[in-house]
Amino acid sequence: METQSCAWGYGIGTRLIEDFLARSCVRRCHSYSEITDIIAQVAFKMYLGITPSVACRNSSRNEFSLILDKNPLVEFVEELPAGRSSLCYCNLLCGIIRGALEMVHLTADVTFLQDRLKGDSVTEIGITFLKKLEEKRYRRKK
Repeated sequence: METQSCAWGYGIGTRLIEDFLARSCVRRCHSYSEITDIIAQVAFKMYLGITPSVACRNSSRNEFSLILDKNPLVEFVEELPAGRSSLCYCNLLCGIIRGALEMVHLTADVTFLQDRLKGDSVTEIGITFLKKLEEKRYRRKK
């Protein structure tokens, strides 16, 4: 189920990015930290009504954490069902982020690092930017 929800999220993210870019009027970002800040401060606020905090996890500045104090997707979940402790209800978010980033030519590994439903103090999503995909540039023939 975890893989399937991530795949659903990926499909949502590939379509949601167009709506996000049209409605948010964000400009081109020049660093991974700018991108992560836009995801936290604009996208999460726009679609979920929350603003996670952002923390950089390495000196290369390509690994970040989104830390959610409140997660509206699990608001009505009291605890994980018996025998289903590996479920990650919010893996959908990882897929959405990964799908949206790929549509703007960025590959990233997006995973849940901590989950309040599993006894952690916060919900934390890890984003590791892997590489910038090549953009096709069309040059005018002279």
